[in-house]
Amino acid sequence: MNSDRQREFYYTIGKVAMEKLESIRSKMLDDTMTQEDRLLGDLLGEIVGLAANRVSVSCNEKALKEGKPVWVERTSQSHFPHVRLHGGALEDDPIA
Repeated sequence: MNSDRQREFYYTIGKVAMEKLESIRSKMLDDTMTQEDRLLGDLLGEIVGLAANRVSVSCNEKALKEGKPVWVERTSQSHFPHVRLHGGALEDDPIA
């Protein structure tokens, strides 16, 4: 798969996943969500969280290379914030 097609493929996967997550959340509001919907919603929510985190890290790395202020973990001035795979985000402070 060429790089343009691969980018389009990944973009479309993300778009469809977000549409499905919105649909599941709508079912939750309507009280029509099944147990399968709940499990799929949890999985999609985790994927969305991890993807958002990777974008944040990528933006931080770019900003750091450009000499701009970036966010790092409270425990270290050299590590970018990340989401633990077992759930939950680390609380971070900007570099002062």
